[in-house]
Amino acid sequence: MEEDYIKLIFGLKLKQIRTEKKLSLFGLSKLSGLSKSYLNEIENGKKYPKPDKIATLSEKLEVPYDQMVSLKLDKNLAPIGELLQSKIFKEIPLELFGIKESNLIDIVANAPVKVNAFISTIIEIAQHYNFSRESFFLASVRSFQEANNNYFDDLEQQALNFSKAYQVDLTKSLSSNDLEDILIEEYDYIINNRELSKYEALGNLRSVFVPKTKTLLLANGIDEGQRTFIYAKEIAYNYLEITDRLHTFPWIKFQSFEQVLNNFYASYFAGALMIPKNELTLTLETIFEKETFDETLFLKMLRGFNTSPESFYQRLTNILPKAFNIKNLFFLRFTHKAGSEEFHLNKELHLSHQHSPRANESNEHYCRRWVSLNVLKEISESKSSHEFDIQISNYPGHDTKYLVLSSATKDPFKHNQYRSISIGLLMNKQLERKLKFLEDPTIKKQEVGVTCERCAIIDCKVRQAPAVILDKVDRNKKIEVIVEELNAKFQS
Repeated sequence: MEEDYIKLIFGLKLKQIRTEKKLSLFGLSKLSGLSKSYLNEIENGKKYPKPDKIATLSEKLEVPYDQMVSLKLDKNLAPIGELLQSKIFKEIPLELFGIKESNLIDIVANAPVKVNAFISTIIEIAQHYNFSRESFFLASVRSFQEANNNYFDDLEQQALNFSKAYQVDLTKSLSSNDLEDILIEEYDYIINNRELSKYEALGNLRSVFVPKTKTLLLANGIDEGQRTFIYAKEIAYNYLEITDRLHTFPWIKFQSFEQVLNNFYASYFAGALMIPKNELTLTLETIFEKETFDETLFLKMLRGFNTSPESFYQRLTNILPKAFNIKNLFFLRFTHKAGSEEFHLNKELHLSHQHSPRANESNEHYCRRWVSLNVLKEISESKSSHEFDIQISNYPGHDTKYLVLSSATKDPFKHNQYRSISIGLLMNKQLERKLKFLEDPTIKKQEVGVTCERCAIIDCKVRQAPAVILDKVDRNKKIEVIVEELNAKFQS
């Protein structure tokens, strides 16, 4: 047991007992003969009283000594105890968000009942939506990204420093061979391309790193872009001197939030190495200056880097806020099985605002007018290697419009499975200043909703379910109006 935890639990119990007996700190001070300031420090978890002081408090408050010193909490304080004992404050680097652990402890100590109600609510919501520890950590990383507009200059500079130190030409498309030599020669890696293929149960696992022998096991099914990305992440771990790390890609388990955060750092470094900021910015400027959207040039740019569409679109979320001051954007990844009507939103990032297209855990139907879903339908039917589309999505219910670019590709590890990657840019004055092609008549414009259950579009031909939630809201509004009329009619 940590000493701080024991102090805090005793302080919480003392404050609860005192409050139940309707005693002020001044009153308890007079009753026990202990100073008010000393009692205040005890209740705030700053001090733990000596046995004779506990005996005095036990006698005056008429509470058994054993109950006073027990670490067992009653049901009103139990959730707080679980939270503190879980060491969640230790797992999450609160300093990333400018929060001191002592401040949180003070909040808990000063308002235990209210904080307990809040914690219980969060736990209930988490259980209702099957919100796991993994989901919590990923949400924390996303919040960290959003707070920094998903741009980290120190990592950008580290990637440039690495390229200079190892003479990696960032003006050319980076290959896995370039990085494999560095891993072997500089970091003593052993690359094994055969072992993982012996185990069918590994599914879509693409790599496993064995730290003791510095052996990197790679799956047979990975393409050149994926191999390069895996190598770039391994270089990031070594060059940035990160030791607390994840050992599989995609990762299957973790020990701490630090590992999840470090995985993000390594991925960011890899993206900065494979898609250099200067090269990407110059091409984007050319595209943005044209009066019409140059799809050919955009796709040439996308394919010009040795990366997947997902890595490319993620890199856009780093560069657009920094280089073009386009900060109101979202990133989405959907998956879809051919022949089904199910679409799963399993990755998202929102900068500056909480945008309309968000992951939904209520089994509602995402709007079938989204370009993100349409490209998935197209690729599952056409069997092509890549489908791309662009659309201006108007959310009439939210009075917002987004320019959405979306790419769909086949999942190389899952039969009949496809995924789409989309980036949406809020249409405002800033976007109009930066993008000259927004008035291009060839760009499809579409009114969209969030989910069918919440959509007010009446004549939608692709609706999957009636607007039951919206109807309920409308009914409640009508009832509210009638109640107000009745109050006005009978109040005199």
